[in-house]
Amino acid sequence: MFLHDLRPAEGARKDKRRIGRGHGSGRGTTAGRGNKGQKSRSGGQVNPRFEGGQLPIVLRLPTKRGFHNRNRVEYDEVNLSTLERFPAGTEINPQSLRQAGLVSGHLPIKVLGSGQVDRGFTVHAHKFSQSARDKLEAAGGKAVVIGAEAVEPEEA
Repeated sequence: MFLHDLRPAEGARKDKRRIGRGHGSGRGTTAGRGNKGQKSRSGGQVNPRFEGGQLPIVLRLPTKRGFHNRNRVEYDEVNLSTLERFPAGTEINPQSLRQAGLVSGHLPIKVLGSGQVDRGFTVHAHKFSQSARDKLEAAGGKAVVIGAEAVEPEEA
C-alpha cells in the first residue's frame, strides 16, 4: 500500500450541495433563501447588531465593562519606611497610626515591605506582606495580625 492508494471509505464523504443549479437539483429557483426581501438578495445581509431600529443592546449597556469583585477588601497601606518615625520598642497599632496621620481610620491596615527597618518594634495590623514580616522580625520586632487571636484551632 502506498500513499497514493489511500481513499476514504465508500459513503464517508458527501458531495458539496450545489445551490441554485436548476429545479432538478432540489435547490433551484430561490436557492433555499425563501421568497423576496433583503435577505434573499446577493449582498443583502443585515448588520448583526441591528435590532430593527430599536436601540441596540451594545448601546443600551453601560460603557464601563469588566468584573468588580463585591467581596474585595480594600486596605489602608503602610510602608515600613513610614514606620521609621516611631521610636524603638514602640507598640504600633491602628490607633497610633491614625494619630500619626498615616491611615484614614475606616479601612483595615496592611503593612508593606517597602523600605528598611533598623530598630525593633511590635506592629499590630490586619495583614502583612511576607517581605514586611521578614524585615520586621530580622530587626528584632514582631508582626501581630489583628483578629488572628480570636481564631483558635479546635482541639480534637
